[in-house]
Amino acid sequence: MQVQLHQLRYFVAVAENRHFTQAADIVGITQPSLSKQIHALEVDLGAPLFDRIRGNITLTAAGEVLLPLAKRILADVETARGEVQELVGVRRGRVRLGATPSLVTSLAPQVLRRFRDAHPNVDLQVEEGGSQDLVRDLLRGELDLALIIQPAPGPDPALRVEPILRESLVVASLDPLPATTPMGTLRLVDLRDQPLVMFREGYDLRDVTLQACRDAGFEPSLAVDGGEMDAVLSFVEVGLGVALVPGIVVARRPRIRVTQLAPPGVRRTIALARRREAVPTHAARALRAILLNYVRTAAEQGALPPGVEPL
Repeated sequence: MQVQLHQLRYFVAVAENRHFTQAADIVGITQPSLSKQIHALEVDLGAPLFDRIRGNITLTAAGEVLLPLAKRILADVETARGEVQELVGVRRGRVRLGATPSLVTSLAPQVLRRFRDAHPNVDLQVEEGGSQDLVRDLLRGELDLALIIQPAPGPDPALRVEPILRESLVVASLDPLPATTPMGTLRLVDLRDQPLVMFREGYDLRDVTLQACRDAGFEPSLAVDGGEMDAVLSFVEVGLGVALVPGIVVARRPRIRVTQLAPPGVRRTIALARRREAVPTHAARALRAILLNYVRTAAEQGALPPGVEPL
């Protein structure tokens, strides 16, 4: 087999655009040349990669299998190129960080500011998403590091996961909720009759909330199902329902009331993850060091967000 990197690039371009002529324009070659290279790739692999029916381009089963692998290979090649160029002084590197919505607005800004101060010439790229989405992107080689919630949904042997913080969730509502314990807190089972605003599939908060309710012996009633973080908070602000959220995300939402949950409450572990088989770049190693140092220093100074404690 003599699969070439440029053939994988052409394959990915066609797979993403579902159009040979558009893909050829993107990669900068003629359409006949691109078709010839795709055909050569199919011959080498021993299977067709695309179905071409009445002008519609779709992936075959073999194409579906190859696409994530090709993306990962190309991402690894780009990382290797960046590392070599960094060492010889051609460029200063790049780091791609993923983080969940609550961590993008709380932990990530402080860490990235310190990283930028220390490494002003490194290209910073940030992706916001649910933990499951970030894990998928890590495994595809599209991220170097990700701040995720562990597990998401369970430990993956292909990842190296490093727990760093533990965070407590609170009940967010438009109107004050009556406390049901002497400590002024709310038992989780008291949400049985409260309509919940629920996050979309792929958000770790969705899984955490549903599992916590089931562990408390009830299936929650959903007022709205499928929101992003900003949407969920906005739905709470207009009184559509209540939501379980990290305390930090409601700090700048004065209309939202916060009620603490009675012990043991609902807690989640924040972790730093990377792909186990990938050698981290210099930039990624530097970002990890700054992140861990910030967490350690903030904990010592009592500067971590409310409800967050170091591990």
